[in-house]
Amino acid sequence: MDEYALRFARAARRELEALDMVMVQRLFPAIESLAREPRQRGCRKVQGADNLWRIRIGDYRVLYTIDDQARIIRHPGDSPSQ
Repeated sequence: MDEYALRFARAARRELEALDMVMVQRLFPAIESLAREPRQRGCRKVQGADNLWRIRIGDYRVLYTIDDQARIIRHPGDSPSQ
């Protein structure tokens, strides 16, 4: 099965870059795993939103949308044209 592409909004990239390396090493593998399985165990659909999902990684929440047709995982702040 083909993996989904991951797209980060600029704000999300800046937030990741501002974190210490230990936290990034903990967060990034979980984020990358979304490319293989976007609706993995432990993910939750955000109530009140059409296509907004979240995973919890320690004290952090990663919000994302899933485009099954284009096979893209996006940060909600990412524009679809990127």
